[in-house]
Amino acid sequence: MQRVTASDHRLSEPRPRFHLAVPVDDLTAACDFYGGVLGCPRGREAGTWVDWDLYGHQVVTHLVSSSVGHVVGRNPVDGDEVPVPHFGVLLDVAHFHELAGRLEDQGVRFAIEPHVRFAGQPGEQWTMFFHDPAGNALEFKAFADDAEVFRRPATAGGPPGRGTLPRPG
Repeated sequence: MQRVTASDHRLSEPRPRFHLAVPVDDLTAACDFYGGVLGCPRGREAGTWVDWDLYGHQVVTHLVSSSVGHVVGRNPVDGDEVPVPHFGVLLDVAHFHELAGRLEDQGVRFAIEPHVRFAGQPGEQWTMFFHDPAGNALEFKAFADDAEVFRRPATAGGPPGRGTLPRPG
């Protein structure tokens, strides 16, 4: 039997979808944000949670009383202090700009404004960060060339696309 790995997305079309549950402290505000601002179709729900279709992926907002939307740290990435944890979706460039415009029109405050990251390098991408009403950080990004999503820069340890991390010691 062939071993199946998480990176083997060729096994089915369309690609497998992810499921992510995030904590919120106000389900009404979450519904306004995910349904109204982001435009996610609403799925199943109960008194303490709602399923959302986020570009074909299942995001569930769960009402909890503590540990909501805590950014536990920030990581420097190409000049930005990126909030961690965060989640989001890779869009095509046109949909990225449409979403950025819609967010601006809705008055969403960006944690990191829409801009190009890694300009002129492997992995060049548009990126933007913002928070939902509970403080969960979201990143949406777009690559002009989808083949660049996992491409690594050339290093002394290998050719382009097969970069190596330095080894300790």
